[in-house]
Amino acid sequence: MILGLTGGIASGKSTIADCFVECGAVLVSADQLAREVVNPGSPTLEKLVDVFGMGILTAGGSLDRERLGQKVFADPEARRMLESVTHPAIAHLAECRLAELNKAPHDLIVYEAPLLFEAGAESRVDQTLVIVVDPAVQLQRLLERNTLTEAEARQRITAQWPQADKVQKADYVIDNSGSLEQVRVMVDALYDYLTRRGDIDFSIS
Repeated sequence: MILGLTGGIASGKSTIADCFVECGAVLVSADQLAREVVNPGSPTLEKLVDVFGMGILTAGGSLDRERLGQKVFADPEARRMLESVTHPAIAHLAECRLAELNKAPHDLIVYEAPLLFEAGAESRVDQTLVIVVDPAVQLQRLLERNTLTEAEARQRITAQWPQADKVQKADYVIDNSGSLEQVRVMVDALYDYLTRRGDIDFSIS
């Protein structure tokens, strides 16, 4: 089974993905794939330079993700241009990785993808899990994690789908507003349920 894991920025997706791995799941991260497709010399990086200019590169020729982020989060049209270049490349690599993993017996494969719904990638997975978080906690975590002003942090949050919209499309939801210990209990229970070792129903009615 492939579980698509998604949620808003700073909701704790990677933390929860790591918890699934601790339980025994195999992880494919769309963020990691996104880094691979823009390696120096890649066709995708060359296309991005064509669109956004040499200013998105570091002195060593790698993608300056922070500088590119400043451009696209402030401009919806720039964000659409970025996605039109990167999404097809990430989609191809993700489908190849997931297909390869599906050839071997795994209790659970987790596909962590921040833009799972936005990219229309639900077809790559069997079921979906959305991570939600209290908005105040989300903002605080983003400010602590990134070097951003509060206005920039709010801009990045509002640039994404509202949490409620993602919840409507979810098979399962975990609220990650609490402690790591609390979320580990929820992940353990959901992992057991998905691998047929538990009897708790996490389905969204």
